[in-house]
Amino acid sequence: MAMMRLRREDPRVVGSFRLHRRLGAGGMGVVYLGSDRRGQRVALKVIRPDLAEDQEFRSRFAREVSAARRIRGGCTARLVAADLEADRPWFATQYVPGPSLHDKVAEEGPLSAADVAAIGAALSEGLVAVHEAGVVHRDLKPSNILLSPKGPRIIDFGIAWATGASTLTHVGTAVGSPGFLAPEQVRGAAVTPATDVFALGATLAYAAMADSPFGHGSSEVMLYRVVHEEPQLHGVPDALAPLVRACLAKDPEERPSTLQLSMRLKEIAAREAQGLSDVRASAPRPSGRAVDERPTGRLTERYTERSTQGRVQRTPAPGARGAQPPRVSSPRNPARPPSRTGGGRTASRPGVRTGAGGSRRPANPRLLRQRIFVFVVVTLIVLLGIAAAQGLQG
Repeated sequence: MAMMRLRREDPRVVGSFRLHRRLGAGGMGVVYLGSDRRGQRVALKVIRPDLAEDQEFRSRFAREVSAARRIRGGCTARLVAADLEADRPWFATQYVPGPSLHDKVAEEGPLSAADVAAIGAALSEGLVAVHEAGVVHRDLKPSNILLSPKGPRIIDFGIAWATGASTLTHVGTAVGSPGFLAPEQVRGAAVTPATDVFALGATLAYAAMADSPFGHGSSEVMLYRVVHEEPQLHGVPDALAPLVRACLAKDPEERPSTLQLSMRLKEIAAREAQGLSDVRASAPRPSGRAVDERPTGRLTERYTERSTQGRVQRTPAPGARGAQPPRVSSPRNPARPPSRTGGGRTASRPGVRTGAGGSRRPANPRLLRQRIFVFVVVTLIVLLGIAAAQGLQG
C-alpha cells in the first residue's frame, strides 16, 4: 500500500495513536497509518467533517461499529478502537501489509484461474463470518481487499450496514462504488448477504480480466448497466465463468450463498492448481538429453549396457581400450535362459570367448598349441601302455 507524507492540515495524534503517514482518502474520510504506545500499527480512518455533522450518519455509524466488533474471522481487518463521540468520529483497524487487489492487477495484469479461485474462496469464507455477525459490507471491491502474506483481508467496513437496512443515505443517493453495487442497492432496496455476493462476483471478474464486467463510463451509465444489462465475462476462464455469472444474477434469490461459494471455489482452486502442477511435470526437460541416453563419465569409459530380450551383455564402449564392435546375442531357446554368474555375466569356460551366433573360438592361439601338445603326449603314452600290456600278455 502506497504511503504519503502527512499534510499540514492532517492531525498528528488521534486518540491514543500517533499518525505517521497517509494511506489514502475516500468518500468517508482519510486513512492514516498510526501506532500506539506499544508499537502496534493500525489503519485509522477519520470521518469527513460534513458527515460528522450528520446525526443520522453518526447513529448508523455507531451501530455498525458495534456490529463490527462482533466479527470474528481471519479474513477481515480486526477493529482495534473507535471514538464515536469525537468532533470527527474515527475508528482504527489492524494494519494489513500488502498491496490491494486493485493495485496488484493494475501492475501485473489478470490473475490465473487458480489464484482467482483461491482468493475468492478465502473472501467467501470471510464473508460467512461477517454475515453471521449480522453485518453486510455493502462496498466490497478490489481496492477494499488487501493481499497480505497470510492471505486476503477485507477492509473498510465504514459504510457497512445491518442486514435489511436501506442502502440510501439520502433520497436517491446510493452508497458504494458503481460497477460493484448490486441492483438492489441501485434501486434502494434492502441489503442482504446476497448483496455482498454480487460485489464479490464483480471483484473476481475484475481479477480475472483486469477490467470491470460492466465496462467503463459515468456513474449513471454504470448503475444503469448493473440493473439492465448482462455482465461481459469474455476474459474469465471457463472454470470460473459459470460461478461468476451466478454471483452476478439480477435477482438476489438466484445467487449462491457465501458458504456454497466458498466450497465451490475451493474445489476449483484445488483442481486448477493440480492442473498447473501436471503441466509442469509433463513439460520436456530443458537439458535436451534423450530419455534413453546412456550415462556419461567414467562408467561409460569402461563399458556400455545394452538390453536385448531380457539378456544383458556388456561390451567395451567405443573408444575404450580393447574396444570391439557391439554384439547383440539372441538366445536360441528363450524358454531356457543361459546360466549366469555374479554380476550378470554369462558363465563360460576359461579361455573361451563367445562370438556372434553363440559359436566359440579360442581366446589365445598359444594356449591352444599347448593344449594340443599335451593331448598328443598323453595319447602316445596311453597307446604305448596299451601296446606294452598286450606284449606281456602274449
